[in-house]
Amino acid sequence: MNQDFYFKLISGQKKGFWAFMLRLLLSVVSVFYWIAVGIRNLLFDKKIITQHKENVPVLSVGNITAGGTGKTPLVLWLCNLLKEKNIRCAVLTRGYKAENFESLDGQQAFMDEPAIFEQNCPDVPVIIQSDRIAGAILAVDTYRAKALIMDDGFQHRKLYRDLDIITIDAMDPFGSGKLLPAGLLREPAGSLRRADIVVMTRCDKVSKENLEAIAAEIWQINPDLPIVKSIHQPVSIIYSNTKIAPPDELNGKNVFAFCGIGNPNAFFETLKVLGANLTGCRSFNDHYHYVAEDINKIAQTASKSDAKMILTTEKDWTKIQSLLAAQNLSEIPFAFLKIDMKIIDGEEKFRRLIENALASKITRSIK
Repeated sequence: MNQDFYFKLISGQKKGFWAFMLRLLLSVVSVFYWIAVGIRNLLFDKKIITQHKENVPVLSVGNITAGGTGKTPLVLWLCNLLKEKNIRCAVLTRGYKAENFESLDGQQAFMDEPAIFEQNCPDVPVIIQSDRIAGAILAVDTYRAKALIMDDGFQHRKLYRDLDIITIDAMDPFGSGKLLPAGLLREPAGSLRRADIVVMTRCDKVSKENLEAIAAEIWQINPDLPIVKSIHQPVSIIYSNTKIAPPDELNGKNVFAFCGIGNPNAFFETLKVLGANLTGCRSFNDHYHYVAEDINKIAQTASKSDAKMILTTEKDWTKIQSLLAAQNLSEIPFAFLKIDMKIIDGEEKFRRLIENALASKITRSIK
Protein backbone atom coordinates (compact mmCIF):
# COMPACT_ATOMS: atom_id res chain seq x y z
CA MET A 1 0.00 0.00 0.00
CA ASN A 2 1.30 3.47 -0.88
CA GLN A 3 2.56 5.25 2.24
CA ASP A 4 0.80 8.53 1.50
CA PHE A 5 -2.51 6.76 0.87
CA TYR A 6 -2.10 4.74 4.08
CA PHE A 7 -1.41 7.83 6.20
CA LYS A 8 -4.44 9.61 4.77
CA LEU A 9 -6.57 6.51 5.32
CA ILE A 10 -5.73 5.97 9.00
CA SER A 11 -5.92 9.70 9.75
CA GLY A 12 -9.46 9.87 8.36
CA GLN A 13 -8.57 12.20 5.48
CA LYS A 14 -9.76 9.59 3.01
CA LYS A 15 -13.54 9.74 2.86
CA GLY A 16 -16.22 7.49 1.44
CA PHE A 17 -17.67 4.04 1.96
CA TRP A 18 -14.62 2.03 0.90
CA ALA A 19 -12.28 4.13 3.03
CA PHE A 20 -14.59 3.49 6.00
CA MET A 21 -14.61 -0.25 5.30
CA LEU A 22 -10.83 -0.35 5.01
CA ARG A 23 -10.46 1.44 8.35
CA LEU A 24 -12.91 -1.01 9.90
CA LEU A 25 -10.88 -3.95 8.58
CA LEU A 26 -7.64 -2.43 9.87
CA SER A 27 -9.26 -1.93 13.29
CA VAL A 28 -10.22 -5.62 13.45
CA VAL A 29 -6.66 -6.68 12.56
CA SER A 30 -5.38 -4.19 15.14
CA VAL A 31 -7.26 -6.03 17.90
CA PHE A 32 -5.40 -9.27 17.11
CA TYR A 33 -2.12 -7.35 16.95
CA TRP A 34 -2.88 -5.83 20.38
CA ILE A 35 -3.51 -9.29 21.84
CA ALA A 36 -0.24 -10.65 20.39
CA VAL A 37 1.80 -7.70 21.65
CA GLY A 38 0.16 -7.88 25.07
CA ILE A 39 0.88 -11.59 25.49
CA ARG A 40 4.49 -11.17 24.38
CA ASN A 41 5.14 -8.27 26.76
CA LEU A 42 3.47 -10.15 29.61
CA LEU A 43 5.77 -13.13 29.04
CA PHE A 44 8.79 -10.83 29.30
CA ASP A 45 7.40 -8.95 32.33
CA LYS A 46 6.79 -12.23 34.19
CA LYS A 47 10.27 -13.44 33.10
CA ILE A 48 8.75 -16.48 31.39
CA ILE A 49 10.83 -15.38 28.40
CA THR A 50 14.28 -14.61 29.74
CA GLN A 51 16.64 -11.92 28.53
CA HIS A 52 20.23 -12.43 27.47
CA LYS A 53 22.67 -10.25 29.43
CA GLU A 54 26.00 -9.19 27.98
CA ASN A 55 28.98 -8.22 30.12
CA VAL A 56 29.10 -4.80 28.46
CA PRO A 57 26.51 -2.02 28.79
CA VAL A 58 23.72 -1.91 26.20
CA LEU A 59 22.08 1.41 25.31
CA SER A 60 18.87 0.89 23.35
CA VAL A 61 17.35 3.54 21.08
CA GLY A 62 13.78 2.82 20.03
CA ASN A 63 10.25 4.14 19.70
CA ILE A 64 6.64 3.13 20.14
CA THR A 65 5.45 4.28 16.71
CA ALA A 66 6.22 3.20 13.17
CA GLY A 67 7.96 5.65 10.90
CA GLY A 68 10.73 8.18 11.38
CA THR A 69 11.06 9.54 14.90
CA GLY A 70 14.72 10.55 14.73
CA LYS A 71 16.45 7.43 16.00
CA THR A 72 19.36 7.59 13.55
CA PRO A 73 20.65 11.06 14.56
CA LEU A 74 20.40 9.99 18.20
CA VAL A 75 22.42 6.82 17.58
CA LEU A 76 25.12 8.95 15.94
CA TRP A 77 25.03 11.36 18.89
CA LEU A 78 25.58 8.43 21.28
CA CYS A 79 28.44 7.06 19.14
CA ASN A 80 30.20 10.42 19.29
CA LEU A 81 29.60 10.68 23.04
CA LEU A 82 31.19 7.28 23.68
CA LYS A 83 34.07 8.21 21.39
CA GLU A 84 34.67 11.29 23.56
CA LYS A 85 34.91 8.95 26.55
CA ASN A 86 37.34 6.62 24.72
CA ILE A 87 34.85 3.75 24.99
CA ARG A 88 34.88 1.45 21.97
CA CYS A 89 31.29 0.79 20.97
CA ALA A 90 29.42 -1.07 18.25
CA VAL A 91 26.00 -0.43 16.71
CA LEU A 92 23.51 -3.29 16.53
CA THR A 93 20.92 -2.87 13.80
CA ARG A 94 18.50 -5.16 12.03
CA GLY A 95 19.08 -3.21 8.80
CA TYR A 96 15.36 -3.19 7.95
CA LYS A 97 15.03 -3.23 4.13
CA ALA A 98 18.68 -2.19 3.91
CA GLU A 99 20.34 -3.21 0.67
CA ASN A 100 23.98 -3.72 -0.09
CA PHE A 101 25.69 -2.94 -3.37
CA GLU A 102 29.10 -3.04 -4.96
CA SER A 103 30.68 0.39 -4.98
CA LEU A 104 32.84 1.72 -7.81
CA ASP A 105 36.01 0.51 -6.12
CA GLY A 106 34.64 -3.04 -5.95
CA GLN A 107 33.99 -2.95 -2.21
CA GLN A 108 30.71 -3.92 -0.61
CA ALA A 109 28.80 -1.00 0.85
CA PHE A 110 25.46 -0.55 2.55
CA MET A 111 22.47 1.65 1.96
CA ASP A 112 19.96 3.15 4.39
CA GLU A 113 20.68 3.60 8.12
CA PRO A 114 23.68 1.20 8.27
CA ALA A 115 25.41 3.31 5.60
CA ILE A 116 24.78 6.49 7.59
CA PHE A 117 26.30 4.89 10.70
CA GLU A 118 29.38 3.76 8.79
CA GLN A 119 29.90 7.04 6.93
CA ASN A 120 29.54 9.25 10.00
CA CYS A 121 31.30 6.97 12.50
CA PRO A 122 33.80 4.94 10.44
CA ASP A 123 35.58 3.64 13.55
CA VAL A 124 32.39 2.12 14.97
CA PRO A 125 31.56 -1.45 13.87
CA VAL A 126 28.01 -1.77 12.52
CA ILE A 127 26.55 -5.23 13.11
CA ILE A 128 23.60 -5.96 10.80
CA GLN A 129 21.79 -8.87 12.38
CA SER A 130 18.07 -9.42 12.98
CA ASP A 131 19.04 -11.66 15.93
CA ARG A 132 20.22 -9.01 18.39
CA ILE A 133 21.74 -11.56 20.75
CA ALA A 134 23.89 -13.02 17.98
CA GLY A 135 24.84 -9.48 16.95
CA ALA A 136 25.81 -8.56 20.50
CA ILE A 137 27.99 -11.66 20.91
CA LEU A 138 29.70 -10.93 17.59
CA ALA A 139 30.32 -7.29 18.56
CA VAL A 140 31.88 -8.22 21.90
CA ASP A 141 33.82 -11.34 20.93
CA THR A 142 35.05 -10.32 17.46
CA TYR A 143 35.14 -6.53 17.52
CA ARG A 144 36.00 -6.18 21.23
CA ALA A 145 33.24 -3.64 21.83
CA LYS A 146 33.06 -2.28 25.37
CA ALA A 147 29.55 -0.86 24.91
CA LEU A 148 26.68 -1.60 22.54
CA ILE A 149 24.17 0.80 21.00
CA MET A 150 21.06 -1.06 19.84
CA ASP A 151 19.25 0.75 17.04
CA ASP A 152 15.45 0.32 16.99
CA GLY A 153 15.64 -1.88 20.06
CA PHE A 154 12.61 -1.12 22.25
CA GLN A 155 10.58 -4.08 20.93
CA HIS A 156 13.61 -6.43 20.82
CA ARG A 157 13.42 -7.40 24.46
CA LYS A 158 15.42 -10.63 24.26
CA LEU A 159 18.63 -8.63 24.71
CA TYR A 160 18.84 -6.97 28.12
CA ARG A 161 19.51 -3.26 27.98
CA ASP A 162 21.04 -1.04 30.65
CA LEU A 163 19.30 2.07 29.33
CA ASP A 164 16.05 2.16 27.34
CA ILE A 165 15.86 5.41 25.36
CA ILE A 166 12.64 6.21 23.51
CA THR A 167 12.39 8.78 20.72
CA ILE A 168 9.04 10.51 20.32
CA ASP A 169 8.39 12.77 17.33
CA ALA A 170 6.76 15.97 18.57
CA MET A 171 4.97 16.28 15.21
CA ASP A 172 3.12 12.97 15.71
CA PRO A 173 3.87 11.64 19.19
CA PHE A 174 1.39 8.78 19.49
CA GLY A 175 0.59 7.69 15.93
CA SER A 176 -3.12 8.64 15.95
CA GLY A 177 -3.48 6.77 19.25
CA LYS A 178 -4.18 3.45 17.53
CA LEU A 179 -2.12 0.29 17.18
CA LEU A 180 -0.88 -1.03 13.86
CA PRO A 181 -2.32 -1.33 11.29
CA ALA A 182 -5.22 0.96 12.28
CA GLY A 183 -2.70 3.54 13.52
CA LEU A 184 1.05 3.87 13.86
CA LEU A 185 1.58 2.59 17.40
CA ARG A 186 3.88 -0.44 17.49
CA GLU A 187 2.69 -1.13 21.03
CA PRO A 188 0.39 0.64 23.50
CA ALA A 189 1.56 3.97 24.88
CA GLY A 190 1.48 2.33 28.32
CA SER A 191 4.72 0.58 27.33
CA LEU A 192 6.47 3.83 28.21
CA ARG A 193 6.37 2.52 31.80
CA ARG A 194 9.40 0.37 31.02
CA ALA A 195 11.36 3.22 29.37
CA ASP A 196 14.21 4.98 31.18
CA ILE A 197 14.13 8.28 29.29
CA VAL A 198 12.29 9.95 26.41
CA VAL A 199 14.05 12.07 23.81
CA MET A 200 11.45 14.25 22.15
CA THR A 201 12.55 15.11 18.60
CA ARG A 202 11.67 17.95 16.19
CA CYS A 203 10.66 20.16 19.10
CA ASP A 204 11.11 23.26 16.94
CA LYS A 205 8.30 22.11 14.63
CA VAL A 206 5.48 22.49 17.18
CA SER A 207 4.34 25.11 19.66
CA LYS A 208 5.42 25.31 23.30
CA GLU A 209 1.84 24.48 24.29
CA ASN A 210 1.91 21.28 22.23
CA LEU A 211 5.23 20.24 23.77
CA GLU A 212 3.77 20.74 27.23
CA ALA A 213 0.68 18.70 26.31
CA ILE A 214 2.85 15.83 25.00
CA ALA A 215 4.95 15.88 28.17
CA ALA A 216 1.81 15.86 30.32
CA GLU A 217 0.48 12.81 28.46
CA ILE A 218 3.81 11.00 28.89
CA TRP A 219 3.89 11.79 32.61
CA GLN A 220 0.35 10.49 33.02
CA ILE A 221 1.71 7.12 31.92
CA ASN A 222 5.07 7.31 33.70
CA PRO A 223 5.32 10.23 36.17
CA ASP A 224 9.04 9.70 36.81
CA LEU A 225 10.13 9.47 33.18
CA PRO A 226 12.75 12.12 32.28
CA ILE A 227 12.09 14.00 29.04
CA VAL A 228 14.84 15.48 26.88
CA LYS A 229 14.00 17.92 24.10
CA SER A 230 15.91 17.98 20.83
CA ILE A 231 15.85 19.38 17.32
CA HIS A 232 17.22 18.19 13.98
CA GLN A 233 19.70 20.88 13.06
CA PRO A 234 20.79 21.28 9.41
CA VAL A 235 24.58 21.51 9.28
CA SER A 236 25.52 21.40 5.59
CA ILE A 237 24.56 20.71 1.99
CA ILE A 238 26.71 18.08 0.31
CA TYR A 239 26.68 17.86 -3.48
CA SER A 240 27.34 14.85 -5.70
CA ASN A 241 30.72 16.38 -6.62
CA THR A 242 31.52 16.44 -2.84
CA LYS A 243 31.21 20.23 -2.66
CA ILE A 244 30.03 21.29 0.82
CA ALA A 245 27.92 24.41 1.36
CA PRO A 246 26.22 25.95 4.41
CA PRO A 247 22.45 25.46 4.83
CA ASP A 248 21.78 29.16 4.29
CA GLU A 249 22.67 28.63 0.63
CA LEU A 250 19.08 27.41 0.29
CA ASN A 251 17.65 30.84 1.15
CA GLY A 252 15.71 32.05 -1.90
CA LYS A 253 16.88 29.16 -4.09
CA ASN A 254 14.55 27.16 -6.33
CA VAL A 255 14.71 23.60 -5.01
CA PHE A 256 13.06 20.34 -6.02
CA ALA A 257 12.96 18.02 -3.00
CA PHE A 258 12.32 14.30 -2.71
CA CYS A 259 12.68 11.65 -0.01
CA GLY A 260 11.63 8.18 1.09
CA ILE A 261 11.45 8.48 4.86
CA GLY A 262 8.90 7.90 7.61
CA ASN A 263 8.05 11.59 8.02
CA PRO A 264 8.55 13.34 4.65
CA ASN A 265 6.68 16.48 5.70
CA ALA A 266 9.30 17.15 8.39
CA PHE A 267 12.00 17.26 5.70
CA PHE A 268 10.00 19.52 3.40
CA GLU A 269 9.13 21.87 6.28
CA THR A 270 12.81 22.10 7.24
CA LEU A 271 13.65 23.26 3.71
CA LYS A 272 10.95 25.92 3.86
CA VAL A 273 12.27 27.18 7.19
CA LEU A 274 15.72 27.48 5.60
CA GLY A 275 14.16 29.75 2.97
CA ALA A 276 14.11 27.34 0.04
CA ASN A 277 11.57 27.98 -2.70
CA LEU A 278 10.18 24.50 -3.26
CA THR A 279 9.31 24.20 -6.95
CA GLY A 280 8.14 20.64 -6.37
CA CYS A 281 8.17 17.76 -3.88
CA ARG A 282 8.06 14.01 -4.31
CA SER A 283 7.74 11.50 -1.46
CA PHE A 284 8.34 7.77 -1.72
CA ASN A 285 7.60 4.99 0.75
CA ASP A 286 9.92 4.70 3.74
CA HIS A 287 13.01 2.59 2.90
CA TYR A 288 12.19 2.92 -0.79
CA HIS A 289 14.72 1.25 -3.11
CA TYR A 290 15.43 3.62 -6.00
CA VAL A 291 16.17 2.54 -9.55
CA ALA A 292 17.62 4.53 -12.43
CA GLU A 293 14.16 5.27 -13.84
CA ASP A 294 13.13 6.99 -10.59
CA ILE A 295 16.15 9.27 -10.67
CA ASN A 296 15.60 10.10 -14.34
CA LYS A 297 11.98 11.07 -13.66
CA ILE A 298 13.02 13.20 -10.69
CA ALA A 299 15.60 15.02 -12.83
CA GLN A 300 13.08 15.61 -15.64
CA THR A 301 10.38 16.87 -13.28
CA ALA A 302 12.84 19.17 -11.51
CA SER A 303 14.01 20.60 -14.83
CA LYS A 304 10.44 21.42 -15.85
CA SER A 305 9.81 23.10 -12.48
CA ASP A 306 12.71 25.55 -12.98
CA ALA A 307 14.60 24.10 -10.01
CA LYS A 308 18.26 25.00 -9.57
CA MET A 309 18.98 22.12 -7.19
CA ILE A 310 17.59 18.65 -6.45
CA LEU A 311 17.77 17.96 -2.73
CA THR A 312 17.15 14.86 -0.61
CA THR A 313 18.00 13.39 2.78
CA GLU A 314 21.22 11.64 3.79
CA LYS A 315 19.31 8.38 4.18
CA ASP A 316 18.05 8.59 0.59
CA TRP A 317 21.47 9.68 -0.62
CA THR A 318 22.99 6.34 0.41
CA LYS A 319 20.59 4.68 -2.02
CA ILE A 320 21.03 6.97 -5.03
CA GLN A 321 24.73 7.84 -5.02
CA SER A 322 25.68 4.79 -7.08
CA LEU A 323 22.96 5.68 -9.62
CA LEU A 324 24.23 9.25 -9.86
CA ALA A 325 27.80 8.06 -10.38
CA ALA A 326 26.74 5.76 -13.21
CA GLN A 327 25.13 8.37 -15.45
CA ASN A 328 24.92 12.06 -16.25
CA LEU A 329 21.27 12.78 -15.56
CA SER A 330 20.91 16.53 -15.90
CA GLU A 331 22.60 19.86 -15.47
CA ILE A 332 20.72 20.38 -12.21
CA PRO A 333 22.99 19.33 -9.31
CA PHE A 334 21.88 16.67 -6.85
CA ALA A 335 22.69 17.15 -3.16
CA PHE A 336 21.60 16.08 0.30
CA LEU A 337 20.96 18.01 3.48
CA LYS A 338 23.05 16.76 6.37
CA ILE A 339 21.28 16.99 9.73
CA ASP A 340 22.57 16.44 13.27
CA MET A 341 20.62 16.06 16.48
CA LYS A 342 20.96 18.94 18.94
CA ILE A 343 19.64 18.69 22.49
CA ILE A 344 18.02 21.94 23.57
CA ASP A 345 16.82 20.91 27.03
CA GLY A 346 17.83 18.16 29.47
CA GLU A 347 21.27 17.25 28.15
CA GLU A 348 22.86 17.16 31.61
CA LYS A 349 20.37 14.64 33.02
CA PHE A 350 20.62 12.59 29.83
CA ARG A 351 24.41 12.38 30.11
CA ARG A 352 24.09 11.46 33.78
CA LEU A 353 21.76 8.54 32.98
CA ILE A 354 24.13 7.35 30.26
CA GLU A 355 27.11 7.53 32.63
CA ASN A 356 25.23 5.57 35.27
CA ALA A 357 24.33 2.88 32.72
CA LEU A 358 27.92 2.65 31.52
CA ALA A 359 29.36 2.65 35.04
CA SER A 360 27.26 -0.37 35.95
CA LYS A 361 29.51 -2.54 33.77
CA ILE A 362 32.57 -0.43 33.02
CA THR A 363 34.79 -0.30 36.07
CA ARG A 364 37.11 2.50 35.08
CA SER A 365 36.17 6.17 35.36
CA ILE A 366 34.20 7.53 32.43
CA LYS A 367 33.75 11.12 33.53
